Amino acid sequence: MRVDLFDFDLPEDRIALRPAVPRDGARLMLLHPGAPPQDRVVRDLPGLLRPGDVLVFNDTRVIPARLRGLRHRPDGPTVRLEAMLHLRESADRWRAFARPAKRLRVGDRVSFGEAGEGGPCALTRLDATIVARGEGGETTFAFDLAGPALDEAVAALGELPLPPYIAAKRPADAQDSADYQTVYAREPGAVAAPTAGLHFTPELLAACAAAGLAQVRVTLHVGAGTFLPVKADDTDEHRMHAEVGEITAEAAEALNRARAAGGRIVAVGTTALRLLESAAAPDGTIRPWTGATDIFITPGYRFRAVDALMTNFHLPRSTLFMLVSAFAGLEAMRAAYAAAIDRGYRFYSYGDSSLLFRAETR
Repeated sequence: MRVDLFDFDLPEDRIALRPAVPRDGARLMLLHPGAPPQDRVVRDLPGLLRPGDVLVFNDTRVIPARLRGLRHRPDGPTVRLEAMLHLRESADRWRAFARPAKRLRVGDRVSFGEAGEGGPCALTRLDATIVARGEGGETTFAFDLAGPALDEAVAALGELPLPPYIAAKRPADAQDSADYQTVYAREPGAVAAPTAGLHFTPELLAACAAAGLAQVRVTLHVGAGTFLPVKADDTDEHRMHAEVGEITAEAAEALNRARAAGGRIVAVGTTALRLLESAAAPDGTIRPWTGATDIFITPGYRFRAVDALMTNFHLPRSTLFMLVSAFAGLEAMRAAYAAAIDRGYRFYSYGDSSLLFRAETR
């Protein structure tokens, strides 16, 4: 499909730079197929679903994935660089988006943290070698540390990777350390938050349970590729970056049991949806899953697993707006986004939310 079909004009003042307080006080747009969008609040969620429905949460935890350092080369000057980790390949290797990419090559040595400016004190310096280069600045680093030691160094030296549309307007601060993490985050590895989940509070989770809504956790480590714009003119020409995830056998069994009893699968966020659809058999059965997925969902996709989707409002021409357009219909989503802009909804990671239903689940 033509990418420009997914374009729309968004006023700058609709981009949220801070989340709603409290989290579940954010606005929520309810959209049933064929019906006009309704204005609700996130804390209304328990009453918008049915007992027996299942909320599926992505329990990934955001790591401080932005590293700053220096490139060292015997035959060239020292160059400052930034690397945004996005996919772990092994105990000591990460793929990252690096800049200035044109000044890097395979074999270069890189030191992150205070390297080159001070001593090699533990956790103030992290050294690596560039072992591969790809398109769009993608660079693979082989670090001198591995496993938990590497995790500890990244946690000590890295910065919280706020999305570029927020980072361009203000620096990350201590408040973001709490705001840009779900209250149920457990498995470290994401470089972007599963933002639909940022709206949940312990009180809202308890209210959902009291309303008879089951809750299942899955894990998909969100990559920095979620920030990348679609530069191609046609969706067939866009390459999705892989993300690693897991659905345990226990989680798959709980989901299949709930669906067999008539419950609906409600994905909290596009990341949970993408993982569920990656693991779904043609008949909708959820299989245990461990590994990488680069599933790219556009209009025409046949959904197998997910009946409803809670998600924030996304960027124009983004793969996420394409996904929600596939789920609820392109024209319906264009109309809903126009209504959201007109009604003052807040967009993107710290913005408001929506609850979308597929036609056959109304």
